[in-house]
Amino acid sequence: MSMSVDDWVERLGSPDGPERYRRYTVATVVFLAATEAALWVFWIATTEAGTLGLALVAGVGAVHVAVQGLLSRAALLHYLGAGPRPVLLVALYAAVTVVMAALGCALLAAGRIHDGNLAAYLVWLLMYYAGPPMLALPRRAGAALVAAVPVAALGAAAASGLSGEPLALVIGATLLMVPFMATALRVSGWSVRLIEELARARATQARLAVAEERLRFGRDLHDVLGRNLAVVALKSELAVELARRGREEAVAQMEEVQRIAQESQREIRAVVRGYRTADLHAELAGARSVLEAAGIDCRIENGPAARLPARTQTALGWVVREGTTNVLRHAQGASRCEVSVRATAAGSVAVLMENDGADTDPRPDTGSGLPGLRERLAEVDGTLATERRPDGIFRLTARIPWEAGA
Repeated sequence: MSMSVDDWVERLGSPDGPERYRRYTVATVVFLAATEAALWVFWIATTEAGTLGLALVAGVGAVHVAVQGLLSRAALLHYLGAGPRPVLLVALYAAVTVVMAALGCALLAAGRIHDGNLAAYLVWLLMYYAGPPMLALPRRAGAALVAAVPVAALGAAAASGLSGEPLALVIGATLLMVPFMATALRVSGWSVRLIEELARARATQARLAVAEERLRFGRDLHDVLGRNLAVVALKSELAVELARRGREEAVAQMEEVQRIAQESQREIRAVVRGYRTADLHAELAGARSVLEAAGIDCRIENGPAARLPARTQTALGWVVREGTTNVLRHAQGASRCEVSVRATAAGSVAVLMENDGADTDPRPDTGSGLPGLRERLAEVDGTLATERRPDGIFRLTARIPWEAGA
């Protein structure tokens, strides 16, 4: 079964997703160097070039493989902005490649190897050479260097006596594999950088979603209290002036201040009630809005939500609210969240919240969100369970007996 783009994003969306993908890419680079070493061992084992010739190929080949591994890693770090441009390593790598190509051509000219040996030798050498310089240098400079060394190597091969079908094979393989390897390694670096940028953007979106909710609450409080506090200040000043003059109207002004203060208390309760009480339908809609604003795909299954008793809806609404808060605070790499309200065969109703991106090695929980949620559920004989899987999936399950909220 093929994986969709969303599946790949889900796998890479955990907190260590970008770092994990970087490790995969570095491992791939190391694997390429290992395969080149294996090919040189195979070439030496199957070629009759004399003891001296094979020793030279083994020595220069070992240097080539070592420099390739060092350059590939340094080039990737530079491409990701974590290190300087490895110019000296690039120059050394190009020089070793030229020396190795010249060694193969010299063995052919001396009659130590035949055309087929040199053909395989050059194809492998130029194929593995192409990637690291393209990643380490700017695009145009890298393309120029990647093209220059194969052209020089092919010219030397022709001058040393390589011709006919073996030469055509080397030219064709070089035209195909050199651009492919150069492009593949540069795309690998680009993909790592893109994943890291997406992870940073997602974390920023989550912070902005929380900040937007705080601003909304602050705006509501300002709208409620701003006018009333201004009136209280004016009437208090007026009452002070009247009291200093011995006027009886000061009492009326203070009574008005008292009335406005009591009205402000009622209005604050109305604003805070949206936070102090929880309606399941409103919380489900709010969860979808906040999570999607943070770049997290939210899928909701209402189930029997409309038929639940009021107390049950309130308790489960708190579950959805606290679960959403946990996703935003503690699952920085989350890409999806699924919320479902289900009636169970045991005569209870359950809310299941599942998200990816959970820390697989969390710090000890010192917060009060989940303990407070368990206390709320206990009031309606409900239970709360959490499950954290090794693949970064976190599941929150709340169950309440159907009759408990009646």
